Amino acid sequence: MSIFPLKQFEADLAEYERDRRDYDRLEPPKTIVVRFGKMRLVGEFPYSGKAKPGCGSKIVVRTHRGTEIGEMLTSTCPNAGCSKSVTRKEMLDYIENSGGRDYPFHSDGKALRVATIEDMNEQSRIDAGANEMRKSAQAEVVASGLPMKIVEAEPILGGERLTLYFTSEDRIDFRDLVRRLAEVFSTRIDLRQVGARDEARLVADYERCGQHCCCKQFLKVLKPVSMKSAKVQKATLDPLKISGRCGRLMCCLRYEDETYTELQKRLPRMKSRVGTMEGVGIVIDRQILTQLVLVHLEESNNRVAVPVEELMTPEEALEAIAAKKAAAPDPLRGMSEDRAERRGRGGRSRRGAQDKQRQRVEGESPEAAGDSAGSGTDDERKKRRRRRRKPRPEGSPETPQQHSSDPSQEGGQPGDDSSAGPRKKRRRRRRRKPGGGDGSGSGESRGGDGGGGGGGGD
Repeated sequence: MSIFPLKQFEADLAEYERDRRDYDRLEPPKTIVVRFGKMRLVGEFPYSGKAKPGCGSKIVVRTHRGTEIGEMLTSTCPNAGCSKSVTRKEMLDYIENSGGRDYPFHSDGKALRVATIEDMNEQSRIDAGANEMRKSAQAEVVASGLPMKIVEAEPILGGERLTLYFTSEDRIDFRDLVRRLAEVFSTRIDLRQVGARDEARLVADYERCGQHCCCKQFLKVLKPVSMKSAKVQKATLDPLKISGRCGRLMCCLRYEDETYTELQKRLPRMKSRVGTMEGVGIVIDRQILTQLVLVHLEESNNRVAVPVEELMTPEEALEAIAAKKAAAPDPLRGMSEDRAERRGRGGRSRRGAQDKQRQRVEGESPEAAGDSAGSGTDDERKKRRRRRRKPRPEGSPETPQQHSSDPSQEGGQPGDDSSAGPRKKRRRRRRRKPGGGDGSGSGESRGGDGGGGGGGGD
């Protein structure tokens, strides 16, 4: 059974061969920038080995403290061979912008070799015993009665020195303690006092943002952070929410402090009088990042959010509003004066509503009432109503015929369905309906109590 190579495998193989050829053409770097130690110190050391390490490689270096293992960051020689290498000028500019003389940069040392598996195993064994060293040192501190706390113990690969970091509120004379610790650990002891931020750099891991603490990762110079930065950024002033693992204000408040300061200068002051296209008002709130201003209008007593680009002086706002009103078309153009007057008052006049109600009672159709409403003068509307009224039929009595409740006077027997009384009542009811009646000389019903014209005879 034959095996057919996949296209993806062929592409990966071609890319690997191309990278291998590029790597073979490279030359070993002459200088290497290395990060080393618990305090994440940085140094540039010369390198004379034959191997060609890359970024992240573990390098055995000899520093001012002794032989230890560091992590390669980049190379600074022009023929470094790595695409991420930088020039020495670029590295020095970065150091100057990141703290200058306060930046923990060292150059007195040498990169010995790329760390082997034996070096890594030895370093792991040393790191595993660092906690026991810290506890032993703290026991000696308690026995000495000194007001100090051992934070971290840092042994190195060569064993030439043991560095102990401690915190204390005051300056302490620990010369006797150093001699006792040297006898216990049989090596040179280096005691270094650190502050709260450096303590977090040594022992902290993650912050509430989910990332590693900035002081532990890339911040080398820990500058103080003021409460003004938190106020400018509208952050909550709750100490539990704006404090880091060290108990001080979080370092990340300094990252955007300059940007917030520049954006804040573009916004008007609080309670200042500004102009908008909606009118003149007072600034009651501001948003720095969105560059929005909340304005309380003086005339309408409303609140509007206006971009800072659309703000103007009160005089300019009044002129712009007046010009906009002058250029706007007249909505009443083309209407009669009477209709325009009613539109300006917000609706039809009360007299027109009363006329329409009277027409509805007198039996006119709504269409006819709608045609007459709002057109012509009062005299013309009265004439139209008189023309629409139907004339009274001739021969109809002026007053409704009175019916007797006595069955004998109606010409019929009690309970007789053919009597005149019930027939007149039914006829009267039919005539009350619109369009009712048999059309033979019937009079028009004009309302009233039991009113109705007398029916004409055959």
